Amino acid sequence: MITSLRAASRTIADVLQSRLEADSRTKTLFGVGGTMRVYLNTPTQMTGQRRGVSVWLYRIVRDEATLNRPPERISPNLLRPVPLPVRLHYLITPITAATTDDALETEQVILGKVLQCFHSRPQLHGTDLSDDLAGTDGMITMRFESLTVDELSRIWDSLEAPYSTSLTYEATVIDVDIDAEPELGPPVRVPVVDTGIRVGAL
Repeated sequence: MITSLRAASRTIADVLQSRLEADSRTKTLFGVGGTMRVYLNTPTQMTGQRRGVSVWLYRIVRDEATLNRPPERISPNLLRPVPLPVRLHYLITPITAATTDDALETEQVILGKVLQCFHSRPQLHGTDLSDDLAGTDGMITMRFESLTVDELSRIWDSLEAPYSTSLTYEATVIDVDIDAEPELGPPVRVPVVDTGIRVGAL
């Protein structure tokens, strides 16, 4: 589906939001009465009332390992074209009120919760899925990336913003359907089994 990128991003944001709301150390910030939420905005767009966590999709790459999957057979003579498999790379940054004395401590607690969330449950599926992925058999696998300081600095340079402590995660594998109708394929051949029973042999 062409909405799979958005659905993956919303799934990740919704999972983080629910975990932050449920944890006793962060629910006063993200739960009922709290002012923080998980957004899909870039860190530099987290201004005004936007406070909480930025989950920014900053890079999309093709997944070479699953690119040559065989087409899916949807009927005896029809094949569904293979979708484009991609890997999504996210920068996850806590954004709190910078003027408060405990802002940096709060941000580190939020980062710890993000790490805990995706370490204890790296595969998101079933009721975890949101948006157009909800109700499907899809699965998103989250992998913590250990980028160097130089690599992280280049990401922040692209934002034209000063570096802030953040995490990077890779989400795999997300399928983007191609714009093509099912194709005719070789028919399914069912082998004939000789039971040994002959008409008139009774």
